[in-house]
Amino acid sequence: MYRILIADDEGIMRESLKNIIMQSFEDKCEVLAVKSGRAAIEQTETFHPDIIFMDIQMPGINGIDALREIRRSNGNVLCYVLSAYDKFDYAKEAITLDVERYLMKPVSKKTVISVVKEAIEKVDSKRRQRSDQLRIQEKLETIIPVVENSFIDSILVQNNSTDAEYYKQLLDVTERYGYAIVLRFGNQYQEGKLVSPVGTTLKMQGAYQEVYAIIKSFFSGFIGAVISSSITIIVPCENARMEYEERIMVIEKMRNMLSELENRTGAKFRGGIGRVKKISDLYMSYREAVQALNESRSRVTHLDDITLHGVYKEAFPKELEENIYRLVMAGDVKGMKQEVIRFFEWMLSNYPEDVNSIRLKILEFILKAEKDAFDIGAIDYGFEDRKNYLSEILCLNDYDGLRRWFVEKMTYVCMQVYNKQEKQSESVVEKAMTYIKNNFGGDISLDDVSKEVNVSPYYFSKLFKKEAGENFIEYLTKLRIEQAKEMLMNPEISIKEIGMSCGYADPNYFSRIFKKQTDMTPREYREKYC
Repeated sequence: MYRILIADDEGIMRESLKNIIMQSFEDKCEVLAVKSGRAAIEQTETFHPDIIFMDIQMPGINGIDALREIRRSNGNVLCYVLSAYDKFDYAKEAITLDVERYLMKPVSKKTVISVVKEAIEKVDSKRRQRSDQLRIQEKLETIIPVVENSFIDSILVQNNSTDAEYYKQLLDVTERYGYAIVLRFGNQYQEGKLVSPVGTTLKMQGAYQEVYAIIKSFFSGFIGAVISSSITIIVPCENARMEYEERIMVIEKMRNMLSELENRTGAKFRGGIGRVKKISDLYMSYREAVQALNESRSRVTHLDDITLHGVYKEAFPKELEENIYRLVMAGDVKGMKQEVIRFFEWMLSNYPEDVNSIRLKILEFILKAEKDAFDIGAIDYGFEDRKNYLSEILCLNDYDGLRRWFVEKMTYVCMQVYNKQEKQSESVVEKAMTYIKNNFGGDISLDDVSKEVNVSPYYFSKLFKKEAGENFIEYLTKLRIEQAKEMLMNPEISIKEIGMSCGYADPNYFSRIFKKQTDMTPREYREKYC
């Protein structure tokens, strides 16, 4: 149905246009005719026309002024101007109001029908565009939470800077900094701690869309999946630290958000907030948010509320120190060595006579790095593993020896972290290859395999290519074709059966893929080798 409004003070013209449209388009159009600009404005607000035919010269509010007012509330309506005067000023005004056509009276029946057909096509086109936009928006609203979850996973779980950079571009993250929020939910408190009975996580997963919408209404950030009775949120920000006033505001906002979540879901919530970090270091903010939750019984806790910090007595390269620990945890041996040497040179430049303080700082670095590596399972702990550290470092009286010892110990820890990451990568790819070999005869996809090995499809795709030397499709196709070759040696099995058993339900598609891989069709291959 197309709604058409006709505004003309001449009764004959008004009725003539209405009759032509009604007779020519029957039940396709609903037509309303008015005799003044004021009436046109008023009816537009309730009738919501798709198409307007407006006479310019009418008593009171003329057609141009009426269209100008209508445009303020309805920018999509198609407007056609009617006039008995061929005036340039009127035509110029009509152009500024985005009028479709300027029609001179008298208007023939043929012209009216042609113009209405043209208008209907344009209305249909706009409706299709709007429908397409809504469909795309709907798809985006479905996909974006998945992308946000993968972004958080790449930063906090896998600590993969390449993936994190990819998701930053995908989500249009321009900020350099951010902080983590961890929400924990349950049904009741026991000894000050939230308890989550079996089934609570599943219930929350079922309400995830509503929870997601509530969080978005309070924080412009990225929201992770429901995992082990908790939800992680990453909030990008412009500044490198959160001032006191802002911290109080964030905490208050968190309290209001938790109240809304509790009212809508029936569960109880607590929240922890980490400090602001660089985007690449957000896993540290996540750990702080978890620490804030674990060390406090308050409903909302920022780590700075439970931790008192000393201040450096003099200039200290804090960011350089943090970057060394970050590179160790990333397994970046080359980058870590460069930064360790930079820090050693800073100590020599500022405290050239204080060898014992330099020794102590070196030990502090090594012990902290080993503790971090132990926490992720990269190294094991033995009580006597470090018994030679003191004697070794005290025997080093020259700075070249101290530098070498410092770099050597830090490199060992970093290498262990790197090997841990490589081992994890290999185990993931090995598990994936086994799954593919056992299932290549069915309808298997990259998503199926990545789900089986429990990593995101994008991350798995890159990991597989790196370890296997070819992408997932190439590997799968090679397996299928090798199996097909073996089966083709048995003349009792039909080519169609072979294709289906190798994962190709369409015989023609199987033939095309086989020929692309071997330069022969399955039949030609059988005739040549069987």
